[in-house]
Amino acid sequence: MPDLRSCRVLVTPRSYGKYDPRLKTELEDVVGEVVYNPFGRTLTSAEVQSLIPGCDGYIAGLDIVDRFALSSADRLKVIARYGVGVDSVDLEAAQEKGIVVTNTPGANSTSVAELTVGLMLCLARMIPLATQEARAGKQPRMEGVALEGKVVGLLGLGAVGKRVARRLQGFECMVLACDPAVDAAMAREVGVRLCSREEVIARSDFLSLHVPLLPETRGMVDASFLAAMKPGSCLINTARGELVDEPALLTALQSAHLRGVALDVFAEEPLPVDNPLLALPQVIATPHIGAHTDGAINAMGWGALRDCLAVLEGKPPTHRVV
Repeated sequence: MPDLRSCRVLVTPRSYGKYDPRLKTELEDVVGEVVYNPFGRTLTSAEVQSLIPGCDGYIAGLDIVDRFALSSADRLKVIARYGVGVDSVDLEAAQEKGIVVTNTPGANSTSVAELTVGLMLCLARMIPLATQEARAGKQPRMEGVALEGKVVGLLGLGAVGKRVARRLQGFECMVLACDPAVDAAMAREVGVRLCSREEVIARSDFLSLHVPLLPETRGMVDASFLAAMKPGSCLINTARGELVDEPALLTALQSAHLRGVALDVFAEEPLPVDNPLLALPQVIATPHIGAHTDGAINAMGWGALRDCLAVLEGKPPTHRVV
């Protein structure tokens, strides 16, 4: 077995070890040196490039790990993504350099699903706007809508989508979903009726996105997609900001075709304060908090740590991407 005491590991997620200090102590006890994020935020490509020389392992947050960042990787064997998405990592460049890339699928699924349902309820009753009015000393007659009897559509029935479906069973709503990778038996297990993508979009009172960011899904929520949505419906996105064409979404909201939208993710993050979507009262925005719970943070940390150490020890990781 390789001597891990000669290894240096870069750890950049700010929440790593926040709720379970053993994540730090166990790593520090095993390897020779741990380098923690000196910037206190997500790293740019240039910052990764400056920190990566001499590192054997890298537990990575949402940093930009592109070809330039990896150009200085002289010893790197593994990039263990702290989360499921790997769209910020240049997988081709990593493969060319013989670097294994892993992720932690399912670690934050429950947390994202809970936020999704919470945002759905906020849209149904416009809770943030109602709170704002109450704090201003006002008592307007704000009419909400019930989830009971409504149609909730899920585009994607993976780890998060299935957990959303299970949590909606108690609301007595109809849940439709589209996911070519899921069979009818699995759908029945979570209380979902499988439909075509077009039917899910057209029939949903609340439509929630749970698909990965791929070339074919980037910008999928465009003008034609939004026009096909049911008038007066709501959109929820806790997946990836790049799935949505934000100018087209703005137009759909300004025309009142959509009742409201809740977004935890945006194409540009941190969210610019002059983003025109923020000026609309029917928009609920949260700063990419889906995975930020104690349970999710611990699960991502342990998953990334185990796979990072496995690769450094010459063993196969549990969740290899490339």
